Amino acid sequence: MRESFNVGLVGYGFSSQTFHVPLIRATPGLELVAVSSSDAAKVHAGLPDVAVEVSPHALFARSDIDLVVIPTPNETHYPLAKAALAAGKNVVVDKPFTITLSEGRQLKSQAENAGKLLSVFHNRRWDSDFMTVRELLEAGTLGRVVHFESHFDRFRPEVRQRWREQAKPGAGIWYDLGPHLLDQVRALFGMPQTILLDLVQRRDDAQIDDDFHALLDYGNCRVVLHAATLVASESPRFAIHGTAGSYVKYGLDPQEDRLKAGETPAPQWGEDPRNGTLTLRDGEGEGAPLISREQPTRPGDYLAYYAAIRAALRGQASNPVPLDEALAVMQLIEAGLDSSRQQRWVRIKESGLNKLRG
Repeated sequence: MRESFNVGLVGYGFSSQTFHVPLIRATPGLELVAVSSSDAAKVHAGLPDVAVEVSPHALFARSDIDLVVIPTPNETHYPLAKAALAAGKNVVVDKPFTITLSEGRQLKSQAENAGKLLSVFHNRRWDSDFMTVRELLEAGTLGRVVHFESHFDRFRPEVRQRWREQAKPGAGIWYDLGPHLLDQVRALFGMPQTILLDLVQRRDDAQIDDDFHALLDYGNCRVVLHAATLVASESPRFAIHGTAGSYVKYGLDPQEDRLKAGETPAPQWGEDPRNGTLTLRDGEGEGAPLISREQPTRPGDYLAYYAAIRAALRGQASNPVPLDEALAVMQLIEAGLDSSRQQRWVRIKESGLNKLRG
């Protein structure tokens, strides 16, 4: 069994520098050996011991690369992953998997035929607050959940000059934050029956959607997913209500901010300083009073993703984000876009994806 695997990284932009480089380098058994970039000086300023290739295809041609990581603009995910798989590499693609469900299905078939690992970096499965929510729901603490609300709000009134905010395929907030929230709710509840998406441009000079409000219908549970760029006051990250009580949590998982600050991931590094509030009856019966108390937030763990990738490459574990789960997110993204265009509820088509549970 191999102990160590060499990693090649495509590009050296925000996602590479903030997430993938520190997480890869903090994972024993993974060694970042090369980056493809047209700006070698920029790469060497941050990674003096890493080789720089002039293009992704030059990176894929290296015989010493076992795993290729692709944290590039969304519209390039499909062609780059396709080329890396064709070169015989295992591949990690940043979220969203692809631009379309069809592209994702083609990559899944190619990876399976080649016998290669292909995974999607849905890192927010390892957010502190989401892991806490998952534990509460699995324990049945809130009873039967009837309302689940998940917000990812920010205050960014200025439109920045970056590809995510330009009118191009795969840009906009639905493709940026939508995959995170959709992947989390799918892991908790599976696939909804229908979806209704309001997708708009709120900011001055916005070129593409910067605000979404999605409703997902699960029959006896309504899910609200919301993300916006013009929210200056704090809104709950999670607000969940069930037949036995409620849970409300403020504040985002701190791991992204710690990575931005240049901290090195380590054990207990993902501790969230803010706890949620759990409100339950104190006793049995209709007259029992409601008691609210702090619910400890368990530590987040982005390192778990690359540790699982290492284990999968060694043959010790399965893919931490199975492709059918990544495809389920793409199905929901496309259904949401259909809903926004038609301004109506859209039914989620029956397929094997609908039976998935995280």
